[in-house]
Order: sequence, then structure tokens, then C-alpha cells
Amino acid sequence: MRFSANLSFLFKEVPFSERFRRAAEAGFGGVEFMWPGVDEVETVARAVEETGLEVALFNFDAGDMAAGDRGLAGVPDRSTQFRENVPVALDLAARIGCPRLNALLGLHQPGVELEAQLEFARKNVAWAAEQARSRGVDIMIEAVNTYENGPYLLDTTAKALAFLDAVGADNVRLQYDVYHMQRMEGNLADTITRVLPRIGHVQIADPPSRSEPGTGEVNFGFLLSLLDGSGYDGWVGCEYNPSTATTEESLHWMRELGYA
Repeated sequence: MRFSANLSFLFKEVPFSERFRRAAEAGFGGVEFMWPGVDEVETVARAVEETGLEVALFNFDAGDMAAGDRGLAGVPDRSTQFRENVPVALDLAARIGCPRLNALLGLHQPGVELEAQLEFARKNVAWAAEQARSRGVDIMIEAVNTYENGPYLLDTTAKALAFLDAVGADNVRLQYDVYHMQRMEGNLADTITRVLPRIGHVQIADPPSRSEPGTGEVNFGFLLSLLDGSGYDGWVGCEYNPSTATTEESLHWMRELGYA
């Protein structure tokens, strides 16, 4: 089982540029993160080179997340921003050897018919996937819970898979986020088993607090064993908010479950 540290969530007790080193020292072989911004591209490239970490995944520009944005690919008046970011993100991916980019679609916009907005998102994702194919990069699409994020365009596994089917690109795959899907639909083990061939990346956090495994309602010993035993060979992204004073203290779950 390969775990990647999501540096937008973990090691936040230090500046972003220092989190790569902290992740490596904590024993992670891989990292992932939200779009770092154009100003951080050189920082990311340098940190990856210095630490030797693999970059499992990062997000395309998703807008101002702190202000409530949840992606741009499906938001009609933000399309230019999304498309301008795609080649920049792909250049960074090539530079640091990252094979996956997550495209967040955004929220259903008031006054816009849902199906029309989804069709807009499909066209943008199909265009991005075509740009990514020649680079050997897969585009990830995930479903996101609406309790914390508002009316996200895809909020269940079934909706995300229907979106993938409609896009019809072989390098567009499912990013399965355990935290979001436990909140929205439960039935994690059956769903993972059923859709595993379509999953390109997994992320974990424990509901309801979105903290480390063992702090909430999911049996991660069972779930991770299921993934391991089913032949999943991708990364498992640790996208949680530590309940402890430092990220390192929160990693006790890895030892307890036999992964460290």
C-alpha cells in the first residue's frame, strides 16, 4: 500500500515549501496537493528534486477555495481561467513526473440548467484530457459531498461514473474519496469492489471530523485491507486534517494498522 501525503492538509504547521521535506522525513514516498499557484511552481519543482518524492497527483486550478470556489471546469464564466491553467499544470506535471491531475468541476450555478452545465463541464474535461493524453497524464474526476461544499455538480459515485461515461476518454478516471462518499452514500466496501477498475486514485479521511483514520466512523483496517487484497496498486492520498498538534503525531494510525 502506497500512501501519499496531501500537503494542502498535512504539515500545515510549516510553510508549504517545507512540507515536502517533512513528508519525506515522516516516511512518505509520495505527495499530492491542490493547485499551488503559478508563484509556487518553482518551489514545487525544487522541493520534488531535493526530496526525491513522487508526486502522485495535484489539482488543476480550482479557483479561490477559501472563498467558496470548488473548481472551474464546469463553471461557464470561469472557463477561460480553467483552459489557461491546463497547459501550465501539464508543464508542471511533466517537470515533476506527475501522472494524474484532478479536475474539480465546481458548483451548480444559479439560473443555469443542471444538464447544460454538466455538458459544459464534459466538453472542458474532454478538451483537457486530449491535451493530457500526449503527456501520458490521466485526468481524475471525483464526487464531493454537498454538506460542506454546497451544490457540487457531482455528489455521488454513480453521477461521477455517468460523467466519465459521457466524456468517453480513456484517460479520464475516477478519484474515489472515502470521506466524501461515506458522507454522501456509505456502502464503501461494495462500491469500491464494484468500481475498482475505474478508480485511478483514492483519498482518505475519517468522518465526521475529516481527521486521521481511527478518529471517526470508518473501519480503515478493513477498508485498506480490502483495497490491498483486491489488487489496487495506486496511491492512497492522506487528505485529512490532523486532530493532533503536529502531523507526525497523527500518523499513529499507520503503525496501528501495520503500515509503518
